[in-house]
Amino acid sequence: MPYPAELVQPMREELTALGVQELMDAGQVESFLGQSGTKLIFINSVCGCAAGQARPALRIALEHATKPDAIATVFAGQDLDATSAARAAFPEIPPSSPSAAILDANNDVVWFMPRHKIESRDAQTIAFDFVTAFDNCCA
Repeated sequence: MPYPAELVQPMREELTALGVQELMDAGQVESFLGQSGTKLIFINSVCGCAAGQARPALRIALEHATKPDAIATVFAGQDLDATSAARAAFPEIPPSSPSAAILDANNDVVWFMPRHKIESRDAQTIAFDFVTAFDNCCA
């Protein structure tokens, strides 16, 4: 069952305040995937590793000069259709939240960070992984 909106809203705003587009239904995901260029999809969640590591790491990484052309987030456990549609873009990768995927202009996954690469690491280290991926996949 989804968490109450008043609990989840600050977790949503942490990313939307950075300019990350929030996708709340499957149609929005399809529209996002239809954009040209590189795309980052961040699978957000209410867990501690999202709050303590993943979202802060993305915030740090987004200060880097090189970034994907489009950046969006879906909220696992909250926006079920959007999350399902986002995960359908990378069906060969098991569901993981939080997580992040970079897709190239053809919507092929060129980089993926699953939960297990987030939960035991600090935000600075994860941000370095994001920035390295941005440089390698989005330049």
